[in-house]
Amino acid sequence: MKTYQMRLGAGVSGLTAAQIATPTPQAHEVLIKTHAASLNYRDLMFARGNYLSKADRPLVALGDGAGEIVAVGANVTRFRNGDRVTHSYFPKWIDGAPDPEKTSLSFGAAIDGTLAEYFVAPEDSLVTIPAHLSYTEAATLSCVGTTTWNTLFSDGALLPGATVLLLGTGGMSVFSLQVAKAAGMRAIITSSSDEKLERARALGADATVNYLKTPEWQEEVLRLTDGRGVDLTVEVGGEGTLARSLQATRMGGIVSVIGGVSGFGGTVIDPLAVIGGAKRLHGIFVGSRVMLEELNHFVSATKLRPVIDSVFSFDEAPQAYRYLESGKQFGKVVIRIAD
Repeated sequence: MKTYQMRLGAGVSGLTAAQIATPTPQAHEVLIKTHAASLNYRDLMFARGNYLSKADRPLVALGDGAGEIVAVGANVTRFRNGDRVTHSYFPKWIDGAPDPEKTSLSFGAAIDGTLAEYFVAPEDSLVTIPAHLSYTEAATLSCVGTTTWNTLFSDGALLPGATVLLLGTGGMSVFSLQVAKAAGMRAIITSSSDEKLERARALGADATVNYLKTPEWQEEVLRLTDGRGVDLTVEVGGEGTLARSLQATRMGGIVSVIGGVSGFGGTVIDPLAVIGGAKRLHGIFVGSRVMLEELNHFVSATKLRPVIDSVFSFDEAPQAYRYLESGKQFGKVVIRIAD
């Protein structure tokens, strides 16, 4: 079968087309014909060599995929041929709190991923795609969808009426905006592009801040919340934004640390700002299969459709990587593998 492989630290230019044998599902596994796979910032991190991975061989790339089951192992009971499925990010993390064993494997970082004509997955890692979603849309849910649900609800325990701050307009922030608004929350979002902020307002954003025009954007967030601060900040910036995110978050609020688009180096945080504000820094490492199932119930009930910025063909996979690296996207970047 046709695949694209990546070696840890090989760089975006290291994405390589390769022919490998189509895998055979074991007793509790299924074989999935991949219809679409989506990119996440962590795929750029893997290419750069700064992701949490010890992979010592080239892996089939990407961690998000959606497709149709075409073969099942002898002991599979949860699914059958023809089912439309996607998978949890960590195939061993079914439910409960994370631990090193549950998070030891992830597609495209520790085991072969989804940028291939077929991929295998344990039946316990799979969920049924919401009926109203296309494969292209469903391929965005494994990482960003689960992380959003964990951040806002499983870990964040937010309720309708809460105010959230979203940094940037990449896949995570845009999907979090969609879910937050569908759940009755107030959303403030930042970007360096007025055009992207206008698109965010069309999706329901209650307030927007251009961080190039307003470098001290945390002060504007405080102004927008009458000095109180937001209930939860979805922190994807890292070293360049974390200190400001803390300032923008209310007393007793949560800063959910998810990514590091601006880097993962040191940042100056005043401990008194955390102590005196009784603020909580929570690391979010995607989530469990059960969280993805809960998200899918929500998506089905609200008929939410993830925002897709661009769809590339299988042959254009290298261009998809370079486009994501450019930071021009608003929403998700997807590679279509089969119709």
